[in-house]
Amino acid sequence: MRHLAIALLITSLITAPTAQACTAFRLVAKDGGVVYGRTMEFGFDVKSDVVVVPAGTEISGSLPTGGKGITYKTKYGMVGATAVGLPVIVDGINDHGLAVGLLYFPGYASYPEATPENKSRAMAPHELGNWILGNFTTVEEVKAALKDVVLVPVMVEAIKQPAPVHFIVYERSGRSIVIEPLDKTLKSFDNPLGVLTNSPNFEWHTTNLRNYLNLMAKNAPAVDLNGMKLTQFGQGSGMLGLPGDATPPSRFVRAVAYSQSAIPAETNKDAVLKAFHILNAFDIPVGAVREEHEGELHTDYTVWSSVADLNDLTWSFKTYNDQSIRTIDLRQALDAANGQVRHIAMDSKQPIENISTRFK
Repeated sequence: MRHLAIALLITSLITAPTAQACTAFRLVAKDGGVVYGRTMEFGFDVKSDVVVVPAGTEISGSLPTGGKGITYKTKYGMVGATAVGLPVIVDGINDHGLAVGLLYFPGYASYPEATPENKSRAMAPHELGNWILGNFTTVEEVKAALKDVVLVPVMVEAIKQPAPVHFIVYERSGRSIVIEPLDKTLKSFDNPLGVLTNSPNFEWHTTNLRNYLNLMAKNAPAVDLNGMKLTQFGQGSGMLGLPGDATPPSRFVRAVAYSQSAIPAETNKDAVLKAFHILNAFDIPVGAVREEHEGELHTDYTVWSSVADLNDLTWSFKTYNDQSIRTIDLRQALDAANGQVRHIAMDSKQPIENISTRFK
């Protein structure tokens, strides 16, 4: 019976829709600069573009019926990545250095139904990033205002369901919170580690860290056993046991280990490059994470990675097809947009430079 139960569990995992695997973390430079890095994984190309949204843009939330929910004008300009053709920022920053990221949260996200009583403050889950960046400058402001909005189950055609997501928010000081739609209510959690992945919920992940108290950046010292001295084979013995798979719990532990052990960069600009190096540890190539669902092969991969500099107000990225780092300066982009919502293509082809005769 036990073997049958395990077999049924394995079968359910294999036949379930592909799970998206995003990872987010924060670094603080010696000069106090704060950067936030994250990956965007999906089982298909989410067709992201960069969107530039000026202050004063009118935005309306969506309802399951197709009508309008909450309506507001943005107080702050913002820039970030869209997804699946929707006019939303799934990851980005505003002109006061507030950043937000939407990460997949399957099996745990729950939303109340839209009603005549709540529709004036309702929006789709995937629209919360716009509302946060457009209206607030600190995580404390965001926390205080969560009672004023409600997320309702609006269908996203690309995934055939309302987006099951939770959110990580950073401010310029480095403070961070996680927002999760649990039990049909928005709940916020202070996030001193600045890390988030996917399901289970945030509190579960922080509890799970207790299983890894032995991890350390320093190599393990030699051990003497009755005169026999045992030494490490090579570098990295302090991190022996660090989980390397692509599951959300393992990525959460790995993101904490790498971000907390990173030697602080001298400046925020240096921290941007350091963050991209850490992001390499979470890069998933096509084929490494896959499953069959309803006769189709699904393979999660890192569609893009991004780093937001909350001091210089830049949002930088690289994509699966082009590992070159490209950056958007928020101030320059807003000036060039001239009060209009504008888009910048993210997809491009990786240049490979031939330097065969470029001798020193």
